[in-house]
Parts: sequence; C-alpha cells; structure tokens
Amino acid sequence: MNPLGKAILQFCRSTIGRKLIVALTGVLLVLFLLGHVAGNLLVFQGREAMNDYAQFLHTMLHGQGVWIARIGLLIAVGLHIWATVSLVKDNRAARTERYALPATVQASKSSRIMIWSGLTILAFVVFHILHFTVRIDPALANLPDAAYAAAHPGESRHDVYAMVIKGFQNPLVSLFYIVAITLLCSHLSHGIASLFQTLGWRSRKSAALEKQLGWAIAIALWIGFLSIPAAVLTGALKDKPSVSGQKAAIPSDPAAPAPRQG
Repeated sequence: MNPLGKAILQFCRSTIGRKLIVALTGVLLVLFLLGHVAGNLLVFQGREAMNDYAQFLHTMLHGQGVWIARIGLLIAVGLHIWATVSLVKDNRAARTERYALPATVQASKSSRIMIWSGLTILAFVVFHILHFTVRIDPALANLPDAAYAAAHPGESRHDVYAMVIKGFQNPLVSLFYIVAITLLCSHLSHGIASLFQTLGWRSRKSAALEKQLGWAIAIALWIGFLSIPAAVLTGALKDKPSVSGQKAAIPSDPAAPAPRQG
C-alpha cells in the first residue's frame, strides 16, 4: 500500500476518523430516507405519478444509477455500523472503575434494546428488498402498466403503484412494516441528536434544540412512511384502473355508427 493509502487507513481507524465516518454516513442515510419517503408519497398522486417516478429511478444513468445508489447505501450502512460499534467498544474500555456499576446497568438495558431493534430493522431491509425490488412474491412479479403500454406501443413498464397497494393489502406485511419503521424512527430520534455530540458540536444551549430536531425528523419520517400502509388497510388507497388506461384499451371502430347529435 502506498503512503497515501496508509495515511487514509490510519485516519479512518483513529477516533476522530471513525467519528467523522459515523457522522457523514449518518447524514447520508437520513437524506436517503427523506428522499425515499418523498418518492413513496407520490402514490397518493395516482398511478401515473408513482410509475413515472419508478421509471425515472430505473432508467437513470442508463439503468446504472439505481445500482450505484444501492451499492453506495450498502457501503454507507456497513461503515456506519463498523465505526459505531468500534467507538462504543473503545468508550466502554476507557470507563473508569468508579463508573463501572451504574454505567454497566444503563448500557446493558440500552444494548438489549439496540440489539433486538437492530436485528429487526436488518431483517426488514432484507425482506423489503426481496419483496419490492427482487419481487419474490408471484403476485407482485408480473404487474404491467396497461395504460402506459397502450399509450406507448412496443414499450412496457412495471406497475409499481399496483405493487405497493397489493403488497400492503397483506396485513402481516403491513404489520412488519409498521413495527420496523417505528423501530427505525426510534433509532433516528436519538441518532440524529447524537451526531452533534459525536462531532463535539453539542453544548448546553444547543442540546435541547438538537434533541427536538432529531424527534421532528423521526416523527415526520414515521408519519410519511406509515401513511401508505394505513391508507391501504383502511381502503382510502385502492388499485383502481386509470381512466386513461381504460380509454386506451378500447380502440375506436371506424365502422361504428356516429353518435346522434342532440
């Protein structure tokens, strides 16, 4: 390894470097979640808006953009977990003996919650990718957008709007989604405020504001993400055929008699 690579690796292994990794990857993941929920909420705008958004994502940079984003997110998540766990281990090792008992009791409770909630979120991410991206469910694997195919002869695209609704019509899928998103937002409510502390930007004056910011973003994401399964389960959001699709599916017959003029 050349000297520059060694210097970068040494910096990343340092306490300051790992704190910077935690902060930067944390910001990237929060920005991703904000953009993701904004895109998901297009389902309330109807089939065309949602499917146009999905098509844009899958054709961006000639179809490579979505894979670049996925790989980048996996790297960010991996680095975030590695840096956070290593910093926690260092902090525990550096504790003085006089703080051992109360700190251990408090840490053990938090650790138990973080382990189980973290495993649940990880399981949800894997399930979410298999369910909506890989589409292992046969009911979601073949849902063509009929309106788009009728308006664009020779072209086709997946009906993501119908896929989202059909997916959340399964109560078990919606329940798992609700639990996982709730745990994720609980993580964020503390994690966002912790970013400022990790970087040494927290003060007595700003602590309350940073905590409120973390809760505000977490609650906004929670409401945004869970509004979709809630709307599907209550029947407020249904998979209705688009009017344009119905019209396009019925070709005009030039031999048919013209309608009478009133």
